[in-house]
Amino acid sequence: MKQPFEAVVVQHGGTVLRVCRALVGVHDADDAWSETFLAALRAYPDLPETANVEAWLVTIARRKAIDVHRAARRNPLPVPELPEAPALEADGAEVWALVGDLPEKQRQAITFRYLAGMSYAEIAAVLGGTVEATRRASADGLKNLRKNYPGAIAKGARS
Repeated sequence: MKQPFEAVVVQHGGTVLRVCRALVGVHDADDAWSETFLAALRAYPDLPETANVEAWLVTIARRKAIDVHRAARRNPLPVPELPEAPALEADGAEVWALVGDLPEKQRQAITFRYLAGMSYAEIAAVLGGTVEATRRASADGLKNLRKNYPGAIAKGARS
């Protein structure tokens, strides 16, 4: 017979908290720990009696840590003061004007990738091509910018 869920929390709570701290840091560990045990509580009735409960909980904690990392990437970073208006560097506005001169597929791939922050898979879905073709169009666009407009775009840009 399975032990009550409260006993599982008491027995394995410390281990799960240490795992959460190692994966997401001290500040987010409590949230990841809570999310782990909420998910575990929902699934616990269906867990086989022969299951390794500690390994099961650590697996859930790992997945919740991934969720915390993903959520953190979507959250804006706090700044001390917002500017009056968006500021583009002079070169930044010039680069985007030069992007407008690229062939259509390259222009779209560069714009969606670097301005909208879309993944190659998302861009391929929008443009109706393959991920490989989208990646190639983006690389060709960057190559054209570097070749035709030296200094307009730095090497090592995210591609």
